[in-house]
This record gives sequence, structure tokens and C-alpha cells, in this order.
Amino acid sequence: MRGLMMLALVAVPGMASAQTALPGGNAQGDVALTIYSDGTTLVQDTRQLNLPSGVTRQEFRDVSENIRPETVRLSADAVEIVEQNFDYDLLSPAALMQKAVGQTITLVRTNPGTGVETREQARVLAANNGVVLDIGGRIEVLRDDGLPVRVIYPSLPPNLRARPTLSVTLDSARNGTRPVTLSYLSNGLGWRADYVALFDEAKGAIDVQGWITLNNSGATAFPDADIVMVAGVPATVGQQPRPGIRRPMPVRPQQGGLVQAGTETADRAQLGDFYLYPIERRTTVAANQQKQLSFLNVAAVPAQRGYQFRANWLQSQDEPTSASTVLNFSSSRSGGLGDALPAGTVRVYVRDAQGQPQFIGENTIGHTPMGSALSIRTGDAFDVRVRPVVENRERLSDDRWRTTQRYTLTNARSEPVTVELIQDGLYWRWADTRVVSETLEGEQRGADSRVWQVPVPANGETVLTVVTETRY
Repeated sequence: MRGLMMLALVAVPGMASAQTALPGGNAQGDVALTIYSDGTTLVQDTRQLNLPSGVTRQEFRDVSENIRPETVRLSADAVEIVEQNFDYDLLSPAALMQKAVGQTITLVRTNPGTGVETREQARVLAANNGVVLDIGGRIEVLRDDGLPVRVIYPSLPPNLRARPTLSVTLDSARNGTRPVTLSYLSNGLGWRADYVALFDEAKGAIDVQGWITLNNSGATAFPDADIVMVAGVPATVGQQPRPGIRRPMPVRPQQGGLVQAGTETADRAQLGDFYLYPIERRTTVAANQQKQLSFLNVAAVPAQRGYQFRANWLQSQDEPTSASTVLNFSSSRSGGLGDALPAGTVRVYVRDAQGQPQFIGENTIGHTPMGSALSIRTGDAFDVRVRPVVENRERLSDDRWRTTQRYTLTNARSEPVTVELIQDGLYWRWADTRVVSETLEGEQRGADSRVWQVPVPANGETVLTVVTETRY
């Protein structure tokens, strides 16, 4: 197919007139985009059209090439839709050659030494990963060998469009100019949130800048659009994309960092159960473009560095493992970021001895209600380590076990630290799991986990011993 794309096109008079008939510029009107977290986008395009009375066919150029035609809705005064068609077979050198199969074209070859042009009539036999021609009874494969060759086509195929075009047959009860709003769902647009957090450990605070990263993977631009992002994924029936249409994978960050879900309502507009993040000013979304727009800017939010270690059930190690370094903060109105946070990536920076911000780690969060407690893992601690060991395992009955677990926590730092130690796999939902003894009182978190806040002295160690009775 590469040879097809390298051909230069020479327009015959019929083709030239077809190109001249195409008006320039973007044909869209007043455009509003509602973009959901999974890449689904509601496009609302209001155009001023002069409609005659009766049945006419109107063409809407510059609709998204990723349009879902079955979702089209057209609203205008005194107008009914009779029929609609979406033409997404776009004009290109390859498409022209493929449509010319079985037809006669003119090959123009130029002698590179003399500059003399020769012309031959050729019948196109095939255009599959290369072009096969019948030239005066001989079969020739059009090669991509760098020699100057161009093609003259007798006409422009009627079903090829220079731009994605929706044609609608309308029945208008009266003539005159009026606004016509075209609404449809499309793929190809998507967004995510990105957060930059500058942590000042001495002050125990972070400054957070939130960005909407908007991506248009399609070939259709949306100039001067009114844009709102929706933090949520509406239920949809699975769509099979048309051949050749790129449908981006939805961005679905993992649910990470949420320690406790908030119960505060954010000061944002909502659409059903989804929060809205509008862009304050109209902006142009160019084709194949990624852009960033600010939506959050908060300074001096209380935050603390912490350490965390999560142990699996019956986990026993010969060597200590690094605890995770985490950044703890809140999204609450009082003492927090004061907003509902859309899913995205949090990147954390700290200032070095010279005062320059340095990157220390990143992690994802899911859609987070306002008032939530968050703990963002930024990496592994160099000096803080944990070694879990199963010291004893005793069978009490057919379905009861007593387990003694020991956790040795070491700290090579010059200041004391507290490690949040989480033991998973206890299955408290059976209602008969029991803590027989523990050297430090823990707290139950969820159906399967118990948590201890373990203080470890500077340049020292702490040993936590826990005895449990479980079903297995």
C-alpha cells in the first residue's frame, strides 16, 4: 500500500471542478463538547442554515470521523428528518486507487535523464498491498522505486469525500434561515487529570496544581469550542468501530491511594451522579492534538510523609523488605484540597538542598469524593524496612488455626518514624476471626485487614507480635 500513497495526483477537468466546488474553512457552527472519562463525547453543533420548504438534502461537513451515526439527533424549528447517511470514505491517494479497480487510468512517466513525459492507458486490476495494472495486454506491478510517476483519473468517485460528511434529507414546513443543532456521540476524544504536588516536609504542606490533559486522536478539529469534562463513565452498549477508524482505549486509572472515602459535597455542577469540570474559556481542539488546561490550584495544604508496609496472609521472609514511602493528605474542604478529584496521576516533587524541585515518585488515584483521606505511594524507603515471619502455626480443629506472626521493623534514619503496617487476608467477614494477643493495639480496616501504627525509634527497631485464630 506504500506505493499507492506515494503516487502524485494530476486532476482532470472533472476532478478540478469537484475540488473547486468544495468551500474552504471549517463548516462547523457553535460547537459544545461534553467529554466523558471513557472517551465518549457528546458533540452539539449549531449551524445557521437557509432551508427551503419541502424535502431537501442537506450536507453537514466536518463532523467527527468517529461519529456514531445511530446517535444523531437534529433539532430545528418546523423540520423533520426523512433519512440520514454518513459518508466516512475519505478522499486520499490510496482510496482513489482502490475505487479505480476495474477502470482505466492514465499513467504519466517522466524520464529522469531527459525530462520527457510518456503517457499510457492502464486498467487497474487490483490495489491490495500494491497496484496491479493491465497496460496494453501486459501485466505490470506499479513499483515504488522512486521514479517520477503520476496518475490521471477520469473522474472523482461520487462516494469519496474530502471531509467526513453527514447528509440528511429534511422535510421543512417553511423556508428561511434558522439555527439547526446537530447532536451526536463520537469517539476519538478523551481526557484525564494530572496533578503536580510540591511537598514541603519542613512546613508539613503541599502545593497542588491540577491539569486537564485533553487528547484528540481524530482528524477532525473543533474550533472555539465550549468544553466540559465529565468525571464518570456512562453505561453504553459495546460498539464495533468501523474499519479504519481509530478508537482510543478509555483511560481507567486504578483505584489507588484512597484510605477513607469522603462524605462532603463539592461546589461543582453535577450531571446525574457525575461531577462536571468545565473549561472556563472557549478553546480550539485541533486534530491529533494533546493540550493541558488548569482546573485546580491550591497552596499550603497540610500533608505528611509516612511509611507503609502491606503483608499478605502467612507471608514469611528471610530478608527485610523496604517499606513504601507515602504522602498523606486530604481532599476535605477544611484542611485539604477542597474539591472532588477526577481520576488521574499524582506526581510528587520535593525541593533539594539548593531549593530546586526534584521528582520523587508518582501514583494514580480514582475518582475521589471531597473529604477523602489519601495516601499516595511515591516509592520504596531506603532506610525503613520490615521483615514478616510466621513463627508458629497450630491446628486447633478441622477448621481452626492459631497463627503467631512476628514483624521486625528497622529504622536507619536519624529521626523516629511511624510505619503503617497492614496485614491482609484475615477474612473478618466470617465473623469468627479473633485476635488472641498483640503487642501493639491494632485497628480493623475493611473485611480482611488489620492495621497497626508502629513507632520505630531513630537508628533502632521495633518488634510487633500478633497471635490470631482463623478458619484456615
